[in-house]
Amino acid sequence: MRLHVLRLHLASLALLLLCAAATSLAQSTGSNPTPDTLVLKDGNTLHGTLVSEAAGTVTFHTPTLGDVKVPWAQVQQLHATEDFAVLKAHMKSLRKKHAARLPVGPLDATSDTVTVHPATQHPIPTKDAAFIVSRSTLDKELYRSPSFLQGWNGSATAGATLVSATQNQYTVSGSLGLMRTIPTVSWLDTRNRTSADFAGSFGKITQPAYVGPTGLVAAVTSKTSILHLDAERDEYFSPRYFGLAQTAFDHNFSQNLNLQQIYGAGIGWTAIQTAKQQADLKATFQYEKQSFITGPSSANQNLIGSTISADYMLKQKIFTLTQQIAFIPAFNNLHAYSAEEADTVAFPTWKNLGFSVGTMDSYLNDPPASFPPTKRNSFQFTMGLTYAIKSKY
Repeated sequence: MRLHVLRLHLASLALLLLCAAATSLAQSTGSNPTPDTLVLKDGNTLHGTLVSEAAGTVTFHTPTLGDVKVPWAQVQQLHATEDFAVLKAHMKSLRKKHAARLPVGPLDATSDTVTVHPATQHPIPTKDAAFIVSRSTLDKELYRSPSFLQGWNGSATAGATLVSATQNQYTVSGSLGLMRTIPTVSWLDTRNRTSADFAGSFGKITQPAYVGPTGLVAAVTSKTSILHLDAERDEYFSPRYFGLAQTAFDHNFSQNLNLQQIYGAGIGWTAIQTAKQQADLKATFQYEKQSFITGPSSANQNLIGSTISADYMLKQKIFTLTQQIAFIPAFNNLHAYSAEEADTVAFPTWKNLGFSVGTMDSYLNDPPASFPPTKRNSFQFTMGLTYAIKSKY
């Protein structure tokens, strides 16, 4: 009897272990679906995950090789088990109400055609499949927006100079540029764009007191202080045209400018937009206030004017060039105009670190009389280390 009970216990334990193993295997199978397959025309077969396709190049991820980029011409077969959406070139202006018409599902492809399952539509020629993206990515970019701290890209730059000799001198400079474009991907047209920029330079030259032929000569100190801050919000009402609101603040000790404030709104046009370069032309109607460090209070003024500007960016493998130029006239005082230009060339070196050189040129036509006389033009050249900011979304 005891032997029979022992056998029953052992059988029950074996059954429990078998059920637990089956459950674990089912969970493991559910969390690790069948991998996607990419068969190349040279006979190689890759197992992993389809990431996306853009501009005729398939990106496929494998655990051993990472992301592999393959042109359609080299693909013999592609099988993806997850849901993917196929977008044609004219679908960059896709909106939520049109998204339901997209073919979405697992797909099979060759170098010539893409078939989305269930195959309710005719196969799509690969030359017409401008973008292939996962359903989760499409939903994120089309139906949601990043949080306040997500999706920002830009750079931070810092530089310094220190001299200790007959004169003591130090100069520090830095800049920060951030931009967020929504959607954050290139295969959808921009809905809105937010940017913020800061640039500052501060320096001091000190000539210590000394005893000269005629007696004690007092110490002399000269300083420079240049600060610039601006922010802009763009709302696109077509792929090329947008409305904008912007503000800017400038301080320049060398030009006797305590603070110049600008608040304006206007329109913009994206004249050039490719993967490597972009050019925007903008015009605003604005309120401007100028206050100066020295001079009569009457020199401080409230202005109604405009900012006419152009922004250009060129991306190359070894450098990125950005240029900004602006002319700022005033309608109620034709002499109170100003102009600005900023140029930066950044060279990537290692990971997110790089090196940059830049210039900033500003012209103020109406500074009040002062001693020593104030020059209307201010030019600065900067160089320093740069850190690329890449926020995930």
